Amino acid sequence: MTTDEELSRIATSIRRRCVTMCRGRGQGYVGQGLALADLMASLYFDEMRRDPTGALHDRFILSTGHSAIALYATLGELGEYADEELATYGMDASRIEESPLAGLPGFHITGGSLGQGLSQAVGFALGDRLRGSDARTFCLISDGELQEGQIWEAIMSAAHYRLGSLVLLIDNNRMQADGDTAEVMGIEPIPDKLAAFGFAAQRVDANNLPALRAALEATRAQSDRPHGIVCDTLPGKGVPTIEAYEKVHYVRAGDDVWAQALAEIGSTAGVRHASAE
Repeated sequence: MTTDEELSRIATSIRRRCVTMCRGRGQGYVGQGLALADLMASLYFDEMRRDPTGALHDRFILSTGHSAIALYATLGELGEYADEELATYGMDASRIEESPLAGLPGFHITGGSLGQGLSQAVGFALGDRLRGSDARTFCLISDGELQEGQIWEAIMSAAHYRLGSLVLLIDNNRMQADGDTAEVMGIEPIPDKLAAFGFAAQRVDANNLPALRAALEATRAQSDRPHGIVCDTLPGKGVPTIEAYEKVHYVRAGDDVWAQALAEIGSTAGVRHASAE
């Protein structure tokens, strides 16, 4: 079992990769990548199961396409993408696009059209039930996506079919392209709403590894209804220079800013992990 200390080192390495990826063009969704590093480390190096060949048995669905930087960096940790390719993030002719396409290693759906990923995750979970598979489906959406009607249709469907294998993860970073989520359209209280629809719901500081791991572990005990975890995150987490950005939804900066960000992260990154235990 991976320890908190090991996961912390992996999350730090993921953060470093996110900053390095954005440094190439001087821009990108670095705030999201930094915020999600702890969650991605916990999922891919602890929570999601693998079969004897090392392939993932469980599945991760990324609805919020522009948060793909966090998944690219995580897959880089696993050696599924070379650092040289990750450095082409968002560049012309690169397959490392800011919003991903289905079929890329690690990506089951095309992200970017927000509000659609959970519906597809429900489909995957229903398909697993029909096949007799015990695979679990983890779906990450943003807090802003809760303003989409399709999300609530999918939530209603998941509860109706009692999809205990489905875990909905909500990146509650309190920001969207047009400003503070609460000011654009209020969505709280999220756990109460999920519970009213029939979910087993909880809220956690997703930048606190012990608390996050406990929340994920708790989802294993419920098999008769879907799970929802409101993951409170801090955009730019771990890099004070990025945390301080007013418009952290998408960061454009000179090379000196990226160099400073890397210095703030430290030098504990860069180790590839062939698989998660």
